Amino acid sequence: MSSKFYHSCMSFGKHAGCHQRPDRSFFINGHQFPVCARCTGVLIGQCSALILYRILSLPAVILVSFCAVMFLDWLLQYLDILESTNWRRLITGTFCGYALCTFFLRLLVCCKSFISHQNII
Repeated sequence: MSSKFYHSCMSFGKHAGCHQRPDRSFFINGHQFPVCARCTGVLIGQCSALILYRILSLPAVILVSFCAVMFLDWLLQYLDILESTNWRRLITGTFCGYALCTFFLRLLVCCKSFISHQNII
């Protein structure tokens, strides 16, 4: 991997809002991921939702619970009750990313339906 490309990826991760802490990130061949383990999971979840949106329709209560699990993992760590692991951050981030992207896609579909019924466009 070229140094310029790697630094561009790291810059993208920083500008996306990730803290990029090395102790909370994965490494491949000595190179830190551009985003932390939780943000990596969120990105994986979002990509999964884009692919599976028309195939898998989970109830809103399940999607909300996916977000709650990530929040709970963060809260327990924040309150120094239970230190999270990078693998747990990845998994909870994946579930939350999937849920948030699914909610966003549902909102877009609702907006499209509303606009087409109103003859706005």
